[in-house]
Amino acid sequence: MRLANSVLGVVPAVGCTAYAVSATDPWPRIAALLAFLASAVVAVRGYRLGVTCVHADVTVRGYLRTRVIPRDSIVAITDFPAVRWTAPNGRKRWTPISAFMTSSREPVRISEAKEAAVAQLRRWVTRPKRRRRRRR
Repeated sequence: MRLANSVLGVVPAVGCTAYAVSATDPWPRIAALLAFLASAVVAVRGYRLGVTCVHADVTVRGYLRTRVIPRDSIVAITDFPAVRWTAPNGRKRWTPISAFMTSSREPVRISEAKEAAVAQLRRWVTRPKRRRRRRR
């Protein structure tokens, strides 16, 4: 799945390279270079798409940004899939999870794996917190 998520950046990068090689003027080459750099960023970010649950935080890596959400502020994990949460200032927030979005054109096995990952995230968010035992 990681390579499939990277294609969103790799394909345009290849196109930008081909255009830059065939261009004769400097401005189209500069534009192609900038588009190539943006495509490379999307390709790397696509490879790293995902969700990590560590200690009391959920880290959601998307194509353009990474957000760390405290577990205590999470309200729900939606079917979209997205994380609904409340910011410290009380504002309601919504963070989509690009890595777990399903498509009708993808293989059933992959869709099922993504749905299982969303279910696992829901279980992690709703499980009771462990309390540390104090040593005497």
